[in-house]
Amino acid sequence: MEGEELHQLIRGCIKQDRKCQKMLYKEFYSFSMGICVRYTNNRDDAADVMNKGFLNVFTKIDRFDTGRSFKAWVGKIMTNVCIDYYRSNLKTPFTEDIEKAGHITDSDLVDKDLSYNELLAMVHRLPLAYRTVFNLFAIEGYSHKEIGKMLNIDAGTSKSNLHKARQNLSQMVAQFQFH
Repeated sequence: MEGEELHQLIRGCIKQDRKCQKMLYKEFYSFSMGICVRYTNNRDDAADVMNKGFLNVFTKIDRFDTGRSFKAWVGKIMTNVCIDYYRSNLKTPFTEDIEKAGHITDSDLVDKDLSYNELLAMVHRLPLAYRTVFNLFAIEGYSHKEIGKMLNIDAGTSKSNLHKARQNLSQMVAQFQFH
């Protein structure tokens, strides 16, 4: 959905028109759920986080700049709600610095026989801190400095968590190949 149809929905949502809110929710449900599933432990948690995200969308929709991408704006809100989820659920922060970590490359994770759902299941098995940094860096494209500010950790800790996430994923992929 693009253009005038989307802008009409946005205008309706600004007026708190429930029908427009429902249509907007349905339109961006899959996109938003896709983001939330990557950061949470299961689909129920993802649905809770996503619904909080949509509450933010609907309460802040009057601040949306129509000259920008609405999908990107929604994605940013969903990511921020997922970061809040991370902060509220982090029991033990992972603060080991990158200098203590070994080296692994992205090519170590490549496997053409791995489906999206299988890879997503592997990402879900990562500890919350590793999974969150992996998603923010590898999927969302944030720098380690930006991730550090978002999660209140050092950039070196972000690098270490990414390294460990990749290392764990590499081990899971290797185990998958032998089954």
